[in-house]
Amino acid sequence: GRRAYAPPAERKRFYQNVSISQGEGGFEINLDHRKLKTPQAKLFTVPSEALAIAVATEWDSQKDTIKFYTMHLTTLCNTALDNPTQRNKTQLIRAAVKFLETDTVCYRVEEPPALAELQKNEWDPVVAWAEKRYNVTIGSSTSILGPNIPASTKETFVSHLASYNMWALQGIEFVITQLKSLILSMSLIDRHITVEKAVLLSRLEEEYQIRRWGNVEWAHDYDLCELRARTAAGTLFVHLCSESSTVKHKLLQD
Repeated sequence: GRRAYAPPAERKRFYQNVSISQGEGGFEINLDHRKLKTPQAKLFTVPSEALAIAVATEWDSQKDTIKFYTMHLTTLCNTALDNPTQRNKTQLIRAAVKFLETDTVCYRVEEPPALAELQKNEWDPVVAWAEKRYNVTIGSSTSILGPNIPASTKETFVSHLASYNMWALQGIEFVITQLKSLILSMSLIDRHITVEKAVLLSRLEEEYQIRRWGNVEWAHDYDLCELRARTAAGTLFVHLCSESSTVKHKLLQD
């Protein structure tokens, strides 16, 4: 996926208290008496109170050392605020829909038969749900060229994604790059499947091979936890950026 920033991996924690406040442009994050800024030195301002609380919680949960690589919501906000790739809404949507051409759940194997059967049993229901939910044709293929996705299907997804704001679209693209699948991502964001299920389906072949041949335990567990964390953060970011109501109770007041 696209990595907009490469901040230092870790830094000594330099603040005691984290709080949020409402400014003219939205909700701000305060580290003691300092306002949080983006990598391009813009004021870190988010559109919803719920998102501000979630970001503040990321900063508050850091211990003696700030581990920037664990702060996925902060990174997504920085990307939305700075827009380092300078893309507009149309470009973001087209980039997301382009994943349909190489969507994980559309590429099938013929051999070994056990894996082919597993893909059919696990992926077909998600594809069928998406076809019904969006009234489109998607299909699957065992060809290296992949399925022939109709233009009308792509345009339907373009129209659907256009209903999201720019912030949410940044999150959607982030989730898609984690799962390598537009279909799994939309199923997750629409709450049809859980984060755990989406990650499992995106790693189906790898999980099959692990069950058959075993795995390097610590490496597999780390990769799986990291993927779940990124996918969960991206999904939460989309929901919080699409949230119109405010949170009544600030979680960090005590």
